[in-house]
Amino acid sequence: MQLVVAGTMALDTIETPFGRAERIVGGAATYIALAASRFVQPVGVVSIIGHDYPAEMQAELERRGVDLTGVVRHLTRPSFFWAGRYHADMQSRDTLDTQLNVLEEFPDTVPSGYRGARFLLLGNLDPRLQKRIYEQMQPRPKVVLLDTMNYWITGARGPLEDILSEVDILSINDEEARQLAGDYSLRRCARSILAKGPRYLLIKKGENGALLFSQEGETYFFPAYPLEDVFDPTGAGDTFAGALMGYIAQQGHLNLEVLKEAIVQGTVLASLCVERFGPEALLHADEKEIAQRREALIRMSHFIRVPA
Repeated sequence: MQLVVAGTMALDTIETPFGRAERIVGGAATYIALAASRFVQPVGVVSIIGHDYPAEMQAELERRGVDLTGVVRHLTRPSFFWAGRYHADMQSRDTLDTQLNVLEEFPDTVPSGYRGARFLLLGNLDPRLQKRIYEQMQPRPKVVLLDTMNYWITGARGPLEDILSEVDILSINDEEARQLAGDYSLRRCARSILAKGPRYLLIKKGENGALLFSQEGETYFFPAYPLEDVFDPTGAGDTFAGALMGYIAQQGHLNLEVLKEAIVQGTVLASLCVERFGPEALLHADEKEIAQRREALIRMSHFIRVPA
């Protein structure tokens, strides 16, 4: 097993200015696995689903090289469910309904065949659960990426900082970075967060791109790919993380140059993801379109010094 992902597999109902989608497949691990499997296979998933999670999506994941040995299927309880409505700016949203359902029984045992994986992505889960999963990996993976959210920053700061000391990359948004560091300046936030252990900090800023900070003091800005229409941003961050980690696993090691290209790959796949509801765009993404967007993103990000 090259890469192991721990995260939710869910059903979502999404409302945006472009329409409404009822009980579509979602969850962090779904998006992450679909994105990562474009770069490396197999991708092992640790998660739980209910009796209502579509068998067709399970088959599609397996067809793409996603190993579901670590996914527990509950025969009587429904899957984790989330419903939300996005505002006109497509950045802010209201949660309309959250039903934990099987998520209350999320497995904390990693299959023996997963434990030697060299790359680990810990999706947005209780940090105590993230730590238990991490501790079962033997030997320690080459690269560990962690995602979290404001709920855990507020309600489980101690356990979160405990697992933060073990990871290589932390991927959070700008609001979460400010909350975690207790400061408004993202540069000062980065310095504070990196002191807690991660080698690299990725601060996502939605349509305004992302910032990369390293323990060595280097800072890089990555623009988002400009789009005319955004239909559903729900899985963008998870797609970004999955493509990023998949590319790193494909390369087999982590350094600054590998990470910068991984961020470009993640940005491109995330730009495709948001153009349709749910993971549909990832399922039908064309390799030619991916390559064209990558080249366009690099061109629009390249600045040449003009002689005086």
